[in-house]
Amino acid sequence: MYSGTDWGNKSSSVSCPVPADVCAEFPHHSNTVPSLDAIMSSTMVVRQPQPTMVAQNSQEWGSDICDCCDDVPECCFAFWCLPCFTCVTAKKHGECLCLPLLDYIFIGGCIPTITMSMRVSMRQRYGIRGSMCNDCVCSTFCTGCVWCQMSREMKRRNIQIVMVGAKYR
Repeated sequence: MYSGTDWGNKSSSVSCPVPADVCAEFPHHSNTVPSLDAIMSSTMVVRQPQPTMVAQNSQEWGSDICDCCDDVPECCFAFWCLPCFTCVTAKKHGECLCLPLLDYIFIGGCIPTITMSMRVSMRQRYGIRGSMCNDCVCSTFCTGCVWCQMSREMKRRNIQIVMVGAKYR
């Protein structure tokens, strides 16, 4: 059984602290705990499971224009402060931070040209089918929803893989 000092000794195996009658119920359970050297020299997993996305390279939008429930925080941000949301989304898309503000300066026009051009640009970048006529109608009558849809699409298609605890030698 465990004596209290064996756990710190790297070179020795110690007896399992689990009672023998419990060990007997599990036929694959070893009665000894491997040494620290044995644990540390085990094979390192090189390939981790990858995130799976359905139809990442699809020719369709990943969500419909009114699917605000797919990303509620983003849609709330857009609802309460659309100018700020459009600027942040444009910056993530690689455009000038203040570009969407031009839609608000030219309020007299009936078509938000910056919103429409961003939507067309995103369709071309990701190979999404559609037409400029549809982009024009959506941008004119559902401006906030269009920006939310574009934000969801960028998140869906740009998954960043972060290596946690990776060490390079």
